[in-house]
Amino acid sequence: MHTTPITAALLRGALDIEHTAHGLRPHRLPAWARAQCADGQLAMAEAQPSGVRLVFRTGATTIELDALRTRTSYVGAPPRPDGVYDLLVDGRLAGQASANGGNVLVVDMTTGSMETRPGPVGTVRFAGLPEGAKDIEIWLPYNETTELVALRTDAAVEPAPDSGRKVWLHHGSSISHGSDAASPTSTWPARAALLGGVELINLGLGGSALLDPFTARTMRDTPADLISVKIGINLVNADLMRLRAFAPAVHGFLDTIREGHPATPLLVVSPLLCPIHEDTPGPSAPDFSNLAEGRLRFTAMGDPAERAAGKLTLNIIRDELSRLVTQRSADDPNLHHLDGRSLYGEQDFAELPLPDQLHPDAATHHRIGDRFAGLVFDGDGAFAASQQAG
Repeated sequence: MHTTPITAALLRGALDIEHTAHGLRPHRLPAWARAQCADGQLAMAEAQPSGVRLVFRTGATTIELDALRTRTSYVGAPPRPDGVYDLLVDGRLAGQASANGGNVLVVDMTTGSMETRPGPVGTVRFAGLPEGAKDIEIWLPYNETTELVALRTDAAVEPAPDSGRKVWLHHGSSISHGSDAASPTSTWPARAALLGGVELINLGLGGSALLDPFTARTMRDTPADLISVKIGINLVNADLMRLRAFAPAVHGFLDTIREGHPATPLLVVSPLLCPIHEDTPGPSAPDFSNLAEGRLRFTAMGDPAERAAGKLTLNIIRDELSRLVTQRSADDPNLHHLDGRSLYGEQDFAELPLPDQLHPDAATHHRIGDRFAGLVFDGDGAFAASQQAG
C-alpha cells in the first residue's frame, strides 16, 4: 500500500486547515473568523466538514483513510447514526462507509453542558474499485468533526486535474449544513451542485446563519463564480434581532460580499416553509418530552402579537428580502431573489412534513436539491446564464 501525505492540494471545500496531534482538521471558516466569535455552536458547526472532500486521481482498487472523528451524543437520547463517507468514482457514487472509534462529544441539552470523551483513530476502507486511472472524491461526513490522519492506496495518487467547473459558494443554516440528510452528497446543496455541474463550497453553518460580519468577509475573500445566501430561519429561532436591525444588517452583509465580488451572480434565498414560525416569532425551544424515544421536536416560544414590536417571523423576513433585493437590483443586475417556498412549500409539507418541526428528512433534501438545480442552474435561473457562458 502507498501512503500519501494529506495536504491542502487534495482537499476541496475547506477554507482552512488546522494541524493537530493526529493529522489535519479541515475548517469551513478561516482562523481569523473563528477568533471573532466564541460561540460553541458555531465552533462545532464550522468544524463539521459539510461539502469537504478529498479529491485525487489514482489507479487504485483499494483505498483506506484513517480518521479521528468526533461525533455528538445527547444525554437521554438514543445514539445518533454514524457519519457517512461517500466515495465517488468519476463523479458517480460508488461506495459508502463509516469510521469506527473516535471521540464522543456528550451534550446535555437541558443544561447546555458539553464533555468530550476521547477515543481511537478509525479506518474507512473502500475495496473492489474498477481498474485503471480514475478520479476519486471522498466526501467527509457533514455531521462529524474529522481529523484526517493517513491515506493509503494500492497504487500511486496524484492531484486531480482542474475540472474547469464553476465554483459555487453557498451560505445558510443547518438545513444547508445537511441536517438530516442521509449522507454528505445527499445534503441539498451537494445534490444541487452535482446536478448543476459545479464545485461546491458549503458555508451552511448549523444554527449560525446570523448575518455575522466575519461570515460576509469570508465570502468576500473566497474566490467564487456563483454565490448564494439563504437567510431567515436562524434569525427567528435564535430571536437575534428585530425588524429595525434586520434590513441594515442584510444590506451590510450583501455590501461586504459585493466588495470582493462586484459582478458575480448573487442569489438571495428566503426561508423554506416552517409552519411553527411562519407567523409566530422565536425563539425556538426543544421539546424534551419524547427525547428518550429518539423523537426531538421544536416549538415556537414567541407570541404573534409581538410582531407589532418588530419581532421577526418567516413571512416578515420573506417580505423584507423581496423588497431589499428589488431595491438593490435596480443598480445590481446580477443580484437575484428566490422565495424559499418554491423549494419547500405547503404542498411539500403536507407530503413530507418536517419530523422535528424545523429540519427536513433525507427525502426532502433530495427534493430541495432537485428543485434548486432546476430553478437556479437550468432554464432562465439565476446561475444558468453564467453556466452557459462558462
